[in-house]
Amino acid sequence: MTRIRLGLGPLGRRLLLAFVLVAVSSVLVLTGAALIGVDRGVQVAQQADREQIAASAAAAAADAYRQDGGWDNADLSRAIAIADAASARLTVLDVGGTTVQRSGSAGGSPNGPGMGQGSGMGQNLVTAPVLSGESQVGTVRLNFGAMAATRVVDIAWSWIAAAAAAALIMALGASWLVTRLLVRPIRAMTNAARSFTAGDRESRATGPGPGELGELAVAFNGMADAVVRSDRDRRNLTADVAHELRTPLAALQAGLEELRDGLVQPTPEGLAGLHDQSLRLGRVVADLAELSAVETAGLSMHLAVVDLAQIIRDESGLREPQLRAAELTVTVEPSGPAFVRADADRLHQAIGNLLANAARYCRPGDGVTLTVSVEHGHAVLRVVDTGPGIPPDELPHIFDRLWRGRAAQQVSGSGIGLALVREIVSSHGGTIEATSAPGEGTTITIRLPATGSAASAV
Repeated sequence: MTRIRLGLGPLGRRLLLAFVLVAVSSVLVLTGAALIGVDRGVQVAQQADREQIAASAAAAAADAYRQDGGWDNADLSRAIAIADAASARLTVLDVGGTTVQRSGSAGGSPNGPGMGQGSGMGQNLVTAPVLSGESQVGTVRLNFGAMAATRVVDIAWSWIAAAAAAALIMALGASWLVTRLLVRPIRAMTNAARSFTAGDRESRATGPGPGELGELAVAFNGMADAVVRSDRDRRNLTADVAHELRTPLAALQAGLEELRDGLVQPTPEGLAGLHDQSLRLGRVVADLAELSAVETAGLSMHLAVVDLAQIIRDESGLREPQLRAAELTVTVEPSGPAFVRADADRLHQAIGNLLANAARYCRPGDGVTLTVSVEHGHAVLRVVDTGPGIPPDELPHIFDRLWRGRAAQQVSGSGIGLALVREIVSSHGGTIEATSAPGEGTTITIRLPATGSAASAV
């Protein structure tokens, strides 16, 4: 019942209990300090007032002594009036300590013990010397009793108690509110995580959260989106791989069944067709293996400072026979050294895939230009061709796995080459982008963090 009424989980109840303990202890400490401070302040103030009253009464008694020349006929009415106005009992003593005059009771019976006698006097008893000239002729004693001080403390107690109760109520309310604000986003994320685990892929943490809890909710939602994308990519990859493998497998199966059943005679042309299909299968499997290896390359890359311009020159030289066979004109225009921290073999692989892609899709007579420069701390590689270009609706997908455009359906390939390049570039902390227009060629731009002296060049 308590859990339902409070609407808080175990963490919320613990937080609320902690806040309540802090609030109660703080109020108690402040209340005690206030009471002690008020009591001490009242005592000091009253003591100063009493000493001033006693001095006034002593001065009045001294005037009466001087006027009558002694204590026998001295008129002490003015000193008594001063004491009565302060609700105090006055006792006047001569220099020998004999009582000369005593006023009415201020806190006990007039016939009770002498001033300074008995219990309960303490700070309530104040004395002052009676001086005539330079000589002391007597003493004035005032007993103020304890009622005045008690009344002041009682009033202070009542106000402090009321303030403490109000502060405690406000502290408890603030504790409840803060606990709710802290627990609500946590419970929302917990419920979302349970729903997500149960299969509801649309479940997300909703509602604002204070500070880091809000950032945690945003991070949780981002993680959920990433998981959904990963699942979708996995399903798409499975479907794409099945599609890519189905066609050559079907062709191989049909051709082999015809040969087995004797429906056709083996000919060089027929066997060459079956061999091409097996090669296509091999390419798809090899490209998938390469892509998988590159995706985990962060664990196995051998990083070193290498010159991107030199890698381009070396790789274009290795690919020259393939490019010449495709009747392409290749121009390498490195502006100077462009040092990057990278795995040289992986960069060779990425640039080789770009050149192979150009050889596969460009037309005879087209040109391919490779340029290297250092811009704003990045080594920038641009591969520009004058080929047929890429339609705008296909351009955002060219780096997707196993994706092939309409124009690529007539060209052999697995659709993994550019995805492989993107993974290699990303694993080096770089970016890759493509710009193209039909009939105007395509530009692939790779940016990698420059290092050493190249990073300072602009």
